[in-house]
Amino acid sequence: MKRKVIAAIGVAGMMMSIAACGGSDSDAGQDPKDRKGELTVWLMVDAQTSWPELVKQANAEFGKKYPGVKVNVQYQQWGDKTKKLDAALSGDKFPDVVELGNTETMTYILNGALGEIDAKKYDNSDTWISGLKDTCSYEGKLYCVPYYAGARVAIYNKDMFKKATGKDALPATEADLTKALDKLEDKYGKKDKAFSPLYLPGRYWYAAMSYVAAYGGKIAEYDEGAKKWKATLSSPEAQQGIQHYVDLVKKYNNGDQTKDEQDHANVMANEKTALIYGNGWESGSVIDPAANGNPKLKDKIGTAGMPGPNGKALPSFIGGSDLATISKSKNQDLAQEWISLFTNEKSEAALAAKNILPNNTKQLEPLKTKPETAPIANAVPDAWFTPIAPGWAAVEKKETLELMLLDILKGKSVEEATKAADAEIDKLINEAS
Repeated sequence: MKRKVIAAIGVAGMMMSIAACGGSDSDAGQDPKDRKGELTVWLMVDAQTSWPELVKQANAEFGKKYPGVKVNVQYQQWGDKTKKLDAALSGDKFPDVVELGNTETMTYILNGALGEIDAKKYDNSDTWISGLKDTCSYEGKLYCVPYYAGARVAIYNKDMFKKATGKDALPATEADLTKALDKLEDKYGKKDKAFSPLYLPGRYWYAAMSYVAAYGGKIAEYDEGAKKWKATLSSPEAQQGIQHYVDLVKKYNNGDQTKDEQDHANVMANEKTALIYGNGWESGSVIDPAANGNPKLKDKIGTAGMPGPNGKALPSFIGGSDLATISKSKNQDLAQEWISLFTNEKSEAALAAKNILPNNTKQLEPLKTKPETAPIANAVPDAWFTPIAPGWAAVEKKETLELMLLDILKGKSVEEATKAADAEIDKLINEAS
């Protein structure tokens, strides 16, 4: 997908001036062994808890070439990373390398915070997963490097399905799945009113938009004639997908339908549901005591592709992380080299060995047949992504989609709610935040 964004007045000039002041490095021509200083890397805490050996490996390889440069890795939390980064960028103590969620990159590209990247310096860049690469690209230039990918799958309690339906495999079609959910309701819901055969939270907009994508709808489209983005949730296709989603929520979620998905793995851990639709790694959270999971469910939790409408798999949102250099950094060449080591074929193989989706389709391919990763790996090729537009971050901040879904659950018609959401999105989506 080609990036098409209309930046606010002055952004392009700011990008040029910032990139210019950070792009030249007087030390770049030195012998690597003579380089001195410190490279500050911001990674999310996932790397610290799940693949610390990969960080150690990249640092060791970097240290062999640049023994005089100290790598200072600082681990961040998703909840406050953006606020901390914004504050750091406004001062003079900022990271040289930063990990960004792939929905966050647009804001920092448009405000000139990220340095330009040369794809040729990175392994497998010709097969990078497009859903990640697209979020790093702007007007033919690259501003970050794909790190790893993620997709959503069905996470289900095999034991509950077996007792209710006689089979511990998730049905392959939605028609068969709803029949199974009805049997789960009879088996468990009559005894426990808090039990949901399918725990699908009402505010879960990622899931709702997957049903929109299943019907061929989109959140917004770029109008070539007008040279701007236009919201399209009130299209017949999008409305059909939203209605489908809301119908599932109302029929199968017996819990609080006004919540979001943040605690749905915990709901499953407490055996209050047989099925959730979540990130592949959340199947581990269901059983992990450190994540308030239930270790007694070990070997009872399975993953599969989520059946969608019309006999097809439900399209997944393509999530993941990217790595970028900060344009104001005086160590951009070092920052780019560290990223290259951290995302090279050897490093991505280490991620794949942990069932984390690598950044490229070449190394993704073997995971499509591996039982533990097949559902999530096979969800990547047909995945959808949010509009790559300058004001998308503002739309998310306003919770436009969540509030639209809540309005529908409270009684507003899909037609009325989607038209109101379109109007609000149109006010925000074309303005850089």
